[in-house]
Amino acid sequence: MLPISAQAQASPANARPWSDASLSPDARAALVVKAMTLDEKIAMLHGTFGSSVRKANPADKRVGAGHIPGVARLGITDLYETDASLGIANGGSMRPGDVATALPSSLATAASFDPAIAYAGGAMIGAEARAKGFNVLLAGGVNLTRDPWNGRNFEYLGEDVLLSGVLAGESIRGVQSNGIVSTIKHLALNSQESGRYVLDARMSEAALRESDLLAFQIAIERGQPGSVMCGYNKVNGDWDCENDHLLNHVLKRDWAFKGWVMSDWGAVHSTVKAANAGLDQESGQELDKAIYFGALLRAAVEAGTVSQARIDDMVARILRTMFAQGVIDTPSPAVPQPIDYTAHGLIAQQAAEAGIVLLKNDRGLLPAARTAKRIVVIGGHADVGVLSGGGSSQVAAVAGTPIRMPMPNGPPNLGFIKVTYHGSSPLTAIAARVPKAEIVYLDGQDVAAAADAARTADLVFVFATQWRTEAVDLATLALPDGQDALIEAVAAANPKTAVVLETGGAVLMPWLPRVGAVLEAWYPGERGGEAIARVLFGEVDATGRLPLTFPASDRQMPRPDIPGLDKVNEAAARQASKPPTVGATTIDISGGVESFPVDYVEGADAGYRWYRRTGAKPLFPFGYGLSYTRFAYSGLTVTGGTVPRVVFTVTNSGTRAGSDVPQVYASVAGREGAPVSRLIGFDRVTLAPGERRTVSIAIDRRLLAQYDVSRPGWHVRRGTVRVSVGRDVETAVITSDMNLVEAWLKP
Repeated sequence: MLPISAQAQASPANARPWSDASLSPDARAALVVKAMTLDEKIAMLHGTFGSSVRKANPADKRVGAGHIPGVARLGITDLYETDASLGIANGGSMRPGDVATALPSSLATAASFDPAIAYAGGAMIGAEARAKGFNVLLAGGVNLTRDPWNGRNFEYLGEDVLLSGVLAGESIRGVQSNGIVSTIKHLALNSQESGRYVLDARMSEAALRESDLLAFQIAIERGQPGSVMCGYNKVNGDWDCENDHLLNHVLKRDWAFKGWVMSDWGAVHSTVKAANAGLDQESGQELDKAIYFGALLRAAVEAGTVSQARIDDMVARILRTMFAQGVIDTPSPAVPQPIDYTAHGLIAQQAAEAGIVLLKNDRGLLPAARTAKRIVVIGGHADVGVLSGGGSSQVAAVAGTPIRMPMPNGPPNLGFIKVTYHGSSPLTAIAARVPKAEIVYLDGQDVAAAADAARTADLVFVFATQWRTEAVDLATLALPDGQDALIEAVAAANPKTAVVLETGGAVLMPWLPRVGAVLEAWYPGERGGEAIARVLFGEVDATGRLPLTFPASDRQMPRPDIPGLDKVNEAAARQASKPPTVGATTIDISGGVESFPVDYVEGADAGYRWYRRTGAKPLFPFGYGLSYTRFAYSGLTVTGGTVPRVVFTVTNSGTRAGSDVPQVYASVAGREGAPVSRLIGFDRVTLAPGERRTVSIAIDRRLLAQYDVSRPGWHVRRGTVRVSVGRDVETAVITSDMNLVEAWLKP
């Protein structure tokens, strides 16, 4: 055992030089590190599930996703960690009776194209995390949507680099405005759930830099998260959490990230390699095959395979972030504080309203007429609530949980995942707006009865749902449980049928030509019923735009079938046949599946870029969305040079107030030779009828460049690129050319 330093032996509570708040966070952290013993340092580098808090103190309410001890004798608080991006989770009812405000899915926030909405949501959940005693929020999901069938897409912000990076950054900034730490996750290419523990994601460095890594980079620059969470999978042969290139070269060297890298729960595979590759902290150690950053790490230090300097750097990164965010100076309360759930519920409702996308509206079926005498509402449990996504982001909502069902065919170690509805009834909200109308509700199980009831209605609302969850991907994008047949029958009986989709991503719509209107509400959060009704009846404009492409068929995607699913299913069957291990302290979450490769053939051209490259015609393109009013664009001025800028005017040429999302695209040379469209700017403007506004957008030159691995850095080529302002990636309204000067930008 290494001796305790003389300073550590003589550090009474009144002699703590790091308490001087005038010092920089780095200087304060360095002083603490000098005062720590090796055992104290090692203790800060691995953590347990939050349940360990309750074992130590049954009265402590700070039971969450994780816990890492501090150093009480030095005044360093413990880290109390909680999930996640959509609200303060309470998985497995760890805190009996505790509720929180449930935001809509991150896809709904992305569909708002509004950084202010993202910031407000982050600030709200950060405030609730702090009030409940937590000081680390495991938020900030920014993995790009590469496969529409990914079960966790609802937690992320879509398929575009700029949109995902900006909104993730703003959400993180909002979280950390409360004096707590937010993560950003999951670095990198954690784009599949079924094989997430074992797959080897393969992509060239240049393509990765121009896509997923650039989204992370933009979000980190904008939000300054305290911690980066590395993912489960491998990237180009190395596990994310022991990937020297990603963690040391890209994150810490090129991006100069000062915070710490924590693992995902169960994502650590080694001690020496992981520590030297840049992992700073092992999280949820119960899910790893061994506690790699405990006694094994101490032994590695004593053997010299992990240096003392590396240990000090790991600890210093954690401490400097705690000082920078105020975690030590103004610790979160040990006893839960009051929360204004009413005000927070309105934030969730506004986010839901801003993200609802009107996909079809024939003959002005919507906004719904309040003069309707008979309205039929069908399906989706619309009588009691709205659907939410499953997994670690699941929130026990203030609005209640009218439906909570077991995960279909779920493995035993994921028993905490439930199919959950938030208690916000669309039916009740609809009825409140037409108090004199006859309102009929049918659950949709009897298709013939639903069609018969719809036949004589003035309006029909069919609510269709598609549940997604962490840990499982979708076998198909088709709506489950016969809902397509239900919609077909109802629309055939009455063309005045509007379909409201509550989904975690893209779905197929074979019935689209026969319905009058389609509204994508995503998972709309705990005030979702009210938000949906307000959009249906035109109390607010339909303003959302698609943050990801809706394919016309499963076969249009880069990977129509889930890679490795056969291996995962075979391993799951083997695991299910084995008796449980008595007295086990760790769980093998890989299920014994061998690693398999996934070649991301689309490279940097994720999402809409893939469709443009292949010429495939999607059902709905990225950025698409209708409004209840009309907008015109004019006066485009484009400036190139070293500070590119696009300026234009947006006019509300309709008869009612509304919000628009003008999108700026550039046609940039792609790695396959042909030009590809890239979103290089966007804005959200709210205008009264006849009002106009000048929009000025500065352009990040990395979006106009290619990454050169040989220099390395971003290369902006001299020449002309076509720039357009449009309603979506396929609908350009005004165009111009931008003259670029050659430039090299740092990685």
